[in-house]
Amino acid sequence: MQTFTISKLAQAVGVNVETIRFYQRRGLVAEPAKPLGGIRRYGEAEVARVLFVKSAQRIGFTLDEIAQLLQLDDGTQCKKARAIAEHKLADVRKRLQDLQRIEAALAQLVDRCASRRGQVSCPLIAALQPIPHAL
Repeated sequence: MQTFTISKLAQAVGVNVETIRFYQRRGLVAEPAKPLGGIRRYGEAEVARVLFVKSAQRIGFTLDEIAQLLQLDDGTQCKKARAIAEHKLADVRKRLQDLQRIEAALAQLVDRCASRRGQVSCPLIAALQPIPHAL
């Protein structure tokens, strides 16, 4: 079995050492015991664990959600893991709807800017200005 120092672990998974330490403080990755006068050694399980965390982050899971998923990692908790994923999917879909509304509003403002000629007030700037009586 191959073992790694913390710096070699970080290098193997493509993060920096401080990321590993942060994950340890958050309880996502165990900190191995330090032998008397020695260096902590990490194994393949820690490599897999950090890669899991990074993969989950890439698809939008928060560290708290990842911690929940890791607690369910005994292979018998698929229903609970699915519930967490369904909640995340609903959240992503809501954010997509919000982004689509923002996209439509910005597209409209960009079109207005493109149609203005001469010394006319910029529609984008005007739309973002607060209404004086609303202050």
